[in-house]
Amino acid sequence: MKIDFEKLAEEYGTPLYVYDFDAMEQSYEELKEAFSGQKSLIAYAVKANSNLSVISHFAKLGAGADCVSIGEVERALMAGVQRYKIIFSGVGKRDDEIEKALREDILMINLESEAEMRRVEKIAESLGVKARISVRVNPDVDPKTHPYISTGLHENKFGVDIDTAKRIYIRAKNSDHLDPIGIHFHIGSQLTDLSPIEEAANMVADLVRSLKAIDIDIKFFDVGGGLGVVYDSEETISPANYAEAISRATKGLDLTLVCEPGRFLTANAGWLLTRVIYEKSNGKKRFVIVDGAMNDLLRPSLYDAYHKVEVIGVRGEESPADIVGPICETGDRFARERPLPPTKPGDLLVIGSAGAYGFTMSSNYNTRGRAAEIACSGGECRKIRDRESFEDQTRLEKAYLEK
Repeated sequence: MKIDFEKLAEEYGTPLYVYDFDAMEQSYEELKEAFSGQKSLIAYAVKANSNLSVISHFAKLGAGADCVSIGEVERALMAGVQRYKIIFSGVGKRDDEIEKALREDILMINLESEAEMRRVEKIAESLGVKARISVRVNPDVDPKTHPYISTGLHENKFGVDIDTAKRIYIRAKNSDHLDPIGIHFHIGSQLTDLSPIEEAANMVADLVRSLKAIDIDIKFFDVGGGLGVVYDSEETISPANYAEAISRATKGLDLTLVCEPGRFLTANAGWLLTRVIYEKSNGKKRFVIVDGAMNDLLRPSLYDAYHKVEVIGVRGEESPADIVGPICETGDRFARERPLPPTKPGDLLVIGSAGAYGFTMSSNYNTRGRAAEIACSGGECRKIRDRESFEDQTRLEKAYLEK
């Protein structure tokens, strides 16, 4: 649908997140179709955009949920994701989080180490249950992406090597309180080259074959997420080629293929709207100061990430400008040396590809309230999160003020 950004900015104010739910659904269906003809589960990566309405939208389409905290597990359950489609991953799960996940009887807990295996086993024993588990294998494959979002190398904190994984599976098979049903790998985010994914899939599939040979019946082959999207001019991987590569790697194995897309489903279905406060120049340096900031969209400051920017309804000769916000940090910028037409106070800027790792990474830094969120679908738009007020921010502190 065509979204009237100016109308939404007038009605709800700025900064403002806007999502196209129809576009999210189209991406989901494209990926689901790519895996048609084989057993599969698309488990939406909640960390990409954790708004309850977003999770609920995917749940209604049949998606599961990839969760990296117990809070995300609880969000998934609240949003209507079926518990047998929820996976609990993450390096640092606390005992109380593991216990909660076991009590909720979700599909499986993804183990990151031998130490975590022992803790899950002990907690499952105390509850008198058998914990369904998978093991995150770190195949030491270079994902060729930003180092901050690379997760499949030995130097990264995630997962275990293949030999350690074998030991965990053998121990789990012989345990009265562990049920090894899955295997998992995820080599990184914003992947635009298929070859590292295929290399990792082949390595992990060979491990599955060796496990089945000793009667460890792996049922779920979880390839993680990471499919890249176009922020600027990237060449991306087609879902069809992605699914075909996974299918080739697992040929002859009776497995349910699991993938955990987040960015692929939401990034280009979201925008951040922000208005110009004024322009200034320091010598030859031009700055466009806007009411949005790094607390609203962190990716440009954290990763030096590129997001397309459009000035709505403004024409004129373009010149390079830094688009910066009100936060007291030099790194508070959305773009550097970006060609822009002359702007005036109140002009609306639309920052693209903001549907993933936008609001979900936002904060209250400098005591700034987080933005409202809007969902558009079928020609209509509705608010799915209120703008955060000063009262919202201070509610948990006020009771402790010294009198």
